[in-house]
Amino acid sequence: MKEISVLNETENPLFGRKEISIVVDAPSAPAKPEVFEFLAKKFSVPKENVKIKKISGKFGTDTFTIDANIYKSKEAKYATELYSKKEKDMEAKVFTPPVEEKKEVVEEKVEEKPAEDVKEEAK
Repeated sequence: MKEISVLNETENPLFGRKEISIVVDAPSAPAKPEVFEFLAKKFSVPKENVKIKKISGKFGTDTFTIDANIYKSKEAKYATELYSKKEKDMEAKVFTPPVEEKKEVVEEKVEEKPAEDVKEEAK
């Protein structure tokens, strides 16, 4: 993202959020993880409090408009916004830190006695 300017920033106390519109000059459409990072830094909030509504651009231009909501808390965001399964999966990937390789669990082998020996011990 080369140049970024805020078009509109409105405080909405009813929903506990800021509604913003940003114009970005970039050679290609910015990826959502990149936008989450930028908005979180710009407005000093955790990325979990940001909801990207829309990233749109006009054909043949390098200008993109991003509409987003920035909530005061993660709980307020999930109480207000509607999510599709695709959006939930995408946000889970963005907000979840990378998982370290799982350590292999070494299972101890239990000695099994033949069925005949078990019957003899039971007597």
